Amino acid sequence: MSRKRWHSVKEIRIADVARLAGVSTATVSRVLSEPGKVRQKTHDLVMEAVRRSGYIPDSTARKLRTRRTMTVLVVAPRLTNPVFAEILRGVDDELTQSGYGIIIGNLDNRREREARYVDLALSRQVDGVLLLTGYIPADGTRDMREAGLPIVALCAAIEDDAIPSVVVQDREASRRAVEYLAELGHRRFGYISGTPGSIIEHERFRGFCEGIAAAGFRQDEIVRWEGPFVFATGVAAAESFLAMKDRPTGIFAACDESAIGFIKRVRAERIRVPQDVSVIGFDGIEFADYTVPTLTTFRQPLHELGCVGADVLMKLIRGEMRAGDWNVRLPLTLLERDTTGPVLHKDYTSLRRSAM
Repeated sequence: MSRKRWHSVKEIRIADVARLAGVSTATVSRVLSEPGKVRQKTHDLVMEAVRRSGYIPDSTARKLRTRRTMTVLVVAPRLTNPVFAEILRGVDDELTQSGYGIIIGNLDNRREREARYVDLALSRQVDGVLLLTGYIPADGTRDMREAGLPIVALCAAIEDDAIPSVVVQDREASRRAVEYLAELGHRRFGYISGTPGSIIEHERFRGFCEGIAAAGFRQDEIVRWEGPFVFATGVAAAESFLAMKDRPTGIFAACDESAIGFIKRVRAERIRVPQDVSVIGFDGIEFADYTVPTLTTFRQPLHELGCVGADVLMKLIRGEMRAGDWNVRLPLTLLERDTTGPVLHKDYTSLRRSAM
């Protein structure tokens, strides 16, 4: 019995793709390694030839030629936060178009975790870094800047002129929140903070105070509750609110999670939202669409934020721009829903434990 002879499938080479597309091998190489530098028509023509031929690029050889890892590191404070999840989806969508992979560094709000990602950058295992932290990760003696890699601050700006930022208009939105509540007749205000010391919290509270001043109110008319960007911060704020003699009627929470935690707790004590207290959140997370009542909030363009941040980083990696040439501040959208309404009590002394 004769043995079957196995024949290997013919290896598809880059020259075969070039012949099929009717272009040079150099053009094919450029499309595969630097797609942003070729015309869209040429890109589509070559990629169709790649698909039809079944050509698989030799990514290892390409990495050696370009001295690139084709990987980006993204460092986030807490992946369970739905804001970061949606931003990361935008980052990944944009990086995929450039042939890049992604390494996600989850700090889980623990600074001791930073060292592993600092080592990753210093050992040049990635081509660039996207930071959602608002600061430069360090391991005690070194920080990530020493790697000499392109870095982009995403979601939270970093006080370093060499690091471009892609953020939203936090301050303007917070100022608008006070204006909106004042238009509804509110005169006593509560503010549920985000993580103390973070740049995002600083910007949102600053905008809130600017709104208070612009509306002609005093800073001492603000009740402020501090805590991180989590549901529990809103619950703790609600406990304090319930114990107050003269309660605020207009509440602005620096994140949707805190707003939702606050609403759930006060409604459990038969406080009506918005009849007794109006609440505005910040972020526009999907959960806000399903709360009862639905949450009035400022929606961030989270997917766009991720896409733009990744695009800026790719331009830096390819040498198409300088770090100081790009800082982006995207606008937010106020979604007017069911947790805000006009003040029903004109006599504010009647608000004292009115629903208890």
